[in-house]
Amino acid sequence: MKYGEVPGVGKKISRLVQGTINVRPETSEETFPLLDRVFEMGCTTYDTARGYGGGTNEGAVGEWVNSRGIRDEVVIIGKGAHHSAERQRVTPADITADIEKGLAEFEFDCIDLYILHRDDPGVPVGPIVECLNEHKEAGRINAFGGSNWSHERVAAANEYAAEHELTPFVASSPNFSLADQIKEPWDNCVTIAGPKNRAARQWYAEHDVALFTWSSLAGGFFSGRFSRSAEGGGDPEEYFDKLVLDCYCNDENFTRLERAEELGREKGLNVPQMALAYVVSQPLDIYALICARRPEEFEENMKALETELTPAEIAWLELESDER
Repeated sequence: MKYGEVPGVGKKISRLVQGTINVRPETSEETFPLLDRVFEMGCTTYDTARGYGGGTNEGAVGEWVNSRGIRDEVVIIGKGAHHSAERQRVTPADITADIEKGLAEFEFDCIDLYILHRDDPGVPVGPIVECLNEHKEAGRINAFGGSNWSHERVAAANEYAAEHELTPFVASSPNFSLADQIKEPWDNCVTIAGPKNRAARQWYAEHDVALFTWSSLAGGFFSGRFSRSAEGGGDPEEYFDKLVLDCYCNDENFTRLERAEELGREKGLNVPQMALAYVVSQPLDIYALICARRPEEFEENMKALETELTPAEIAWLELESDER
């Protein structure tokens, strides 16, 4: 395993972050042993959310951590302020409610890294930054950032923090994969992938903001189930397959997939491993969010983590060059 550090967190953060969207009280018999094995393999960092499992995810993850006595050894990412069906909930009142509820569910004194699950670009950043700083000063969270926040909004938040001598966002969690999105899989999905988002990647390369990227497989496009010859390879009646067909299945992305398959054969990696190797080989401070369902799957991801692609190989995969 490889590790990094994020200001304020105070613990080593594994470059592979295990997602816990499937961890709920009713799944504990199968998910707790999985988390045990992932922890044994060196994973220190676990992604949770107030909205996962209908609000039961935090309590289940807290039970696992507390029952194992490993609170000082793991980094828990908490996420809140997700939109509801009625409104966008990125307000100081909603942030406060979700942090306090999360702490009660976890049975923790503090959340290591708190991420706003969504953004509302229509509201000013100032009150949000001030609210998060208040919770940090009160010891409820150690550090904070945003998921599906554009780099421009993160920059605005950090400019406000600098002007008012406050703690800035230290983390951002956008989508990032080798595939270029044809269209958003859902409204306000923020990605830093593809040629049109080169400026976003450059901004993150120049600023001290860690990236907790999600969906290196592009929703399953790099899972091995899709191919040009099979006209996509997915079942258009299946919701997630339809998302992939609509959002990723075009000629350029199939060429990227075929190049990933070719380079993977040379390096002894399958396509999902190559897709992850592409992400973690970027000249960025990246921690890749994955959601392994079996210990063997986590081990396969670790192999990708140990594969460092050259700039020439990355450019070839991106279709920016015909040579590698």
